[in-house]
Amino acid sequence: MRTDVIGRNFEVTPAIRAHAEGKAEKLHKFLRGVQQITFRLARVDHQHKGQFEVELVIDVERHDDFVAHAKGEDLYVLIDEAVQKGTRQLTEFKERRKDGSRQAKDTE
Repeated sequence: MRTDVIGRNFEVTPAIRAHAEGKAEKLHKFLRGVQQITFRLARVDHQHKGQFEVELVIDVERHDDFVAHAKGEDLYVLIDEAVQKGTRQLTEFKERRKDGSRQAKDTE
């Protein structure tokens, strides 16, 4: 599984990269078939204590990408929020897929 951490309008520090990559490792256990995880971190305004946006894109085999967004001031909290949203999306997809296969068996 490949993990990319991309910064826009600011430099991604090793600590931020390590935090994002550590959180990304946990996503793989929710659904097999995760091929790539991309964090796009952007500074919205250029003030010292500015606003940030985090976009998490999870590329899964045979499915459209899952995308989660978070916006606020604390970049570490935003990464956590985006991962939490992505986790929920993966879990719901997995449950729907599981329920769909059960319904197919019930109709046979």
